[in-house]
Amino acid sequence: MSSNRRIDVAAAVLRTTVGVMFVAHALLKYFVFTLPGTAAFFQSLGLPGALGYVTFAAELIGGSLLIAGVRTRPVALLLMPFVIGATWAHAGNGWVFTSANGGWEYPAFLSIATLVTALLGNGARDEIDVRLSGSTPLRAAS
Repeated sequence: MSSNRRIDVAAAVLRTTVGVMFVAHALLKYFVFTLPGTAAFFQSLGLPGALGYVTFAAELIGGSLLIAGVRTRPVALLLMPFVIGATWAHAGNGWVFTSANGGWEYPAFLSIATLVTALLGNGARDEIDVRLSGSTPLRAAS
Protein backbone atom coordinates (compact mmCIF):
# COMPACT_ATOMS: atom_id res chain seq x y z
CA MET A 1 0.00 0.00 0.00
CA SER A 2 1.40 3.41 -0.93
CA SER A 3 2.08 6.00 1.74
CA ASN A 4 -0.68 8.25 0.36
CA ARG A 5 -3.14 5.37 0.55
CA ARG A 6 -2.11 4.62 4.16
CA ILE A 7 -2.60 8.29 5.04
CA ASP A 8 -6.03 8.27 3.39
CA VAL A 9 -7.09 5.12 5.28
CA ALA A 10 -5.72 6.40 8.60
CA ALA A 11 -7.48 9.76 8.13
CA ALA A 12 -10.76 7.99 7.30
CA VAL A 13 -10.53 5.74 10.37
CA LEU A 14 -9.70 8.70 12.64
CA ARG A 15 -12.34 11.11 11.32
CA THR A 16 -15.03 8.39 11.36
CA THR A 17 -14.17 7.39 14.92
CA VAL A 18 -14.08 11.01 16.12
CA GLY A 19 -17.37 11.66 14.31
CA VAL A 20 -19.02 8.64 15.92
CA MET A 21 -17.87 9.85 19.35
CA PHE A 22 -19.39 13.29 18.76
CA VAL A 23 -22.69 11.77 17.60
CA ALA A 24 -22.69 9.35 20.55
CA HIS A 25 -22.18 12.22 23.00
CA ALA A 26 -24.98 14.21 21.36
CA LEU A 27 -27.33 11.23 21.64
CA LEU A 28 -26.28 10.74 25.28
CA LYS A 29 -27.29 14.34 25.95
CA TYR A 30 -30.61 13.79 24.19
CA PHE A 31 -31.67 10.34 25.40
CA VAL A 32 -29.98 9.97 28.80
CA PHE A 33 -29.38 13.41 30.28
CA THR A 34 -32.14 15.09 28.20
CA LEU A 35 -31.65 18.48 26.64
CA PRO A 36 -33.16 20.35 29.61
CA GLY A 37 -30.89 18.30 31.92
CA THR A 38 -27.90 19.17 29.77
CA ALA A 39 -28.86 22.85 29.92
CA ALA A 40 -29.13 22.59 33.71
CA PHE A 41 -25.66 21.00 33.88
CA PHE A 42 -24.21 23.87 31.84
CA GLN A 43 -25.89 26.34 34.21
CA SER A 44 -24.38 24.50 37.20
CA LEU A 45 -20.98 25.28 35.66
CA GLY A 46 -21.87 28.97 35.43
CA LEU A 47 -22.48 28.80 31.67
CA PRO A 48 -25.66 29.80 29.83
CA GLY A 49 -28.11 26.90 29.67
CA ALA A 50 -28.63 27.59 25.95
CA LEU A 51 -25.03 26.51 25.39
CA GLY A 52 -26.14 22.95 26.21
CA TYR A 53 -28.48 23.02 23.22
CA VAL A 54 -25.79 24.54 21.00
CA THR A 55 -23.35 21.84 22.13
CA PHE A 56 -25.88 19.10 21.34
CA ALA A 57 -26.46 20.50 17.84
CA ALA A 58 -22.73 20.99 17.18
CA GLU A 59 -21.92 17.45 18.27
CA LEU A 60 -24.74 15.89 16.26
CA ILE A 61 -24.26 17.89 13.06
CA GLY A 62 -20.47 18.13 13.27
CA GLY A 63 -20.08 14.44 14.09
CA SER A 64 -22.35 13.48 11.18
CA LEU A 65 -20.33 15.66 8.80
CA LEU A 66 -17.08 14.07 10.02
CA ILE A 67 -18.50 10.58 9.49
CA ALA A 68 -19.49 11.58 5.94
CA GLY A 69 -16.10 13.21 5.33
CA VAL A 70 -17.66 16.55 4.40
CA ARG A 71 -15.56 19.67 5.08
CA THR A 72 -13.52 17.69 7.58
CA ARG A 73 -10.92 20.33 8.38
CA PRO A 74 -13.24 23.26 9.14
CA VAL A 75 -15.78 21.04 10.92
CA ALA A 76 -13.11 19.57 13.20
CA LEU A 77 -11.78 23.07 13.93
CA LEU A 78 -15.29 24.30 14.76
CA LEU A 79 -15.72 21.37 17.17
CA MET A 80 -12.47 22.15 19.03
CA PRO A 81 -14.00 24.69 21.47
CA PHE A 82 -16.59 22.10 22.52
CA VAL A 83 -14.05 19.41 23.42
CA ILE A 84 -11.74 21.95 25.06
CA GLY A 85 -14.80 23.13 27.03
CA ALA A 86 -15.53 19.55 28.07
CA THR A 87 -11.93 19.22 29.25
CA TRP A 88 -12.39 22.39 31.29
CA ALA A 89 -15.73 21.15 32.70
CA HIS A 90 -14.10 17.93 33.95
CA ALA A 91 -10.75 19.42 35.02
CA GLY A 92 -11.64 19.53 38.70
CA ASN A 93 -12.68 15.87 38.79
CA GLY A 94 -9.20 14.37 38.52
CA TRP A 95 -7.39 12.53 35.77
CA VAL A 96 -9.33 9.30 35.20
CA PHE A 97 -12.69 9.59 33.47
CA THR A 98 -14.12 6.90 35.77
CA SER A 99 -13.71 9.36 38.66
CA ALA A 100 -16.86 10.80 40.17
CA ASN A 101 -18.37 13.15 37.54
CA GLY A 102 -15.72 12.04 35.03
CA GLY A 103 -12.09 13.08 34.90
CA TRP A 104 -10.43 15.15 32.24
CA GLU A 105 -8.23 12.60 30.44
CA TYR A 106 -10.90 11.47 27.96
CA PRO A 107 -12.01 14.94 26.84
CA ALA A 108 -8.32 15.96 26.63
CA PHE A 109 -7.63 12.94 24.41
CA LEU A 110 -10.70 13.74 22.29
CA SER A 111 -9.41 17.33 21.94
CA ILE A 112 -6.11 16.05 20.55
CA ALA A 113 -7.86 13.53 18.27
CA THR A 114 -10.09 16.34 16.96
CA LEU A 115 -7.06 18.55 16.35
CA VAL A 116 -5.30 15.73 14.45
CA THR A 117 -8.48 15.23 12.42
CA ALA A 118 -8.39 18.93 11.50
CA LEU A 119 -4.74 18.63 10.47
CA LEU A 120 -5.24 15.46 8.39
CA GLY A 121 -8.56 16.35 6.81
CA ASN A 122 -9.59 13.50 4.54
CA GLY A 123 -6.05 12.34 3.90
CA ALA A 124 -3.27 12.90 1.44
CA ARG A 125 -5.41 14.53 -1.23
CA ASP A 126 -8.47 15.61 0.77
CA GLU A 127 -10.56 14.42 -2.20
CA ILE A 128 -14.07 14.78 -0.81
CA ASP A 129 -13.49 18.33 0.41
CA VAL A 130 -11.83 19.17 -2.91
CA ARG A 131 -14.80 17.85 -4.90
CA LEU A 132 -17.16 20.01 -2.83
CA SER A 133 -15.10 23.16 -3.32
CA GLY A 134 -14.40 22.51 -7.01
CA SER A 135 -10.70 23.24 -6.63
CA THR A 136 -7.75 21.16 -7.78
CA PRO A 137 -6.43 18.63 -5.22
CA LEU A 138 -3.11 19.34 -3.59
CA ARG A 139 -0.68 16.49 -4.09
CA ALA A 140 1.19 15.25 -1.05
CA ALA A 141 4.95 14.92 -1.39
CA SER A 142 5.94 11.33 -2.03
